[in-house]
Amino acid sequence: MWSAEDVARATVRRQGEGLSVAQVAAKVAEAERRERETRQQLDSPAVDRGPYDVDPADLAEQWVARHTEWRRVAALMDAQDWPVYSPEQDVQGSTWARERDAQREGALARRAAWQRERQDARDELKAQVCLSADVSRRLRAIAARTGLEPEQVLAQLADRVRMDDDGALAVDAFTPRR
Repeated sequence: MWSAEDVARATVRRQGEGLSVAQVAAKVAEAERRERETRQQLDSPAVDRGPYDVDPADLAEQWVARHTEWRRVAALMDAQDWPVYSPEQDVQGSTWARERDAQREGALARRAAWQRERQDARDELKAQVCLSADVSRRLRAIAARTGLEPEQVLAQLADRVRMDDDGALAVDAFTPRR
């Protein structure tokens, strides 16, 4: 769901808080070194990877993004003459963080809605009902008069059924509606 840039921005924002200019410069140098190493690893002949090893292309992309973000933070600190990095003062970083939070909240809301839909689908009852010819004719006539399908009339009937204390089922008089 998150791009390498999103992950890098969040990581740098979290790790960079309170770092001095020299410490950020060290992070830039480390990211540059790691980017170079992962590129070399990509260029070298393929080695058998274990099932839990990170894909070298993904790792290289992550270090490129981190290097870019650390350089941005270093340039921002230099331009603003900040002695230490403060994520709250980083306008662009704060904007990205808010956008990422909004994306995350949207994804969580979509997942919750999907889970509710799945639960509702599990709770639904689909029944095949065999009715006598006489009852079927009456049901079709009622459905034709109301402009509904026979299944819709039965569904509305089922919505209104109630059970008395003694277990008897009852339905008050109603008019099927579209």
